[in-house]
Amino acid sequence: MLPTANRNSTHLAGEYFVAAELYRRGYSVAMTLGNAKAIDLFAESEGRTVNVQVKAIAKRQNVGWPIMRDKVLPGIVYVFVCLNAPPAGPSYFIATSAEARRKVKQYATRGIIDLTTLRDPQFIDRWDKVESA
Repeated sequence: MLPTANRNSTHLAGEYFVAAELYRRGYSVAMTLGNAKAIDLFAESEGRTVNVQVKAIAKRQNVGWPIMRDKVLPGIVYVFVCLNAPPAGPSYFIATSAEARRKVKQYATRGIIDLTTLRDPQFIDRWDKVESA
């Protein structure tokens, strides 16, 4: 069982896991620093850079990832991470900006992308979307 994690630690862990996955796939990865940033990672391969935004939740019991529709920006690949409890590893759901924008349930003061809407082969471990971005 995961210890109780705060939101910042969960997000940072998600960024590191995504950076490691991108590195395994041949990318050089740079992390941006600070809160409220639009891009978390720059992934470079063969002279081409991809902008990556990471959203992370600690466990499957979480409903999903908070995100406002107007904060989903074009030209960014969105990687939604569920860290999961050990011994399971993280789950990755990858979306283009257009796909992420369509998945946002927007309310008056908040937005969310439900975990259940991304549990689909269109999103699960779709690292090829980084390559084609």
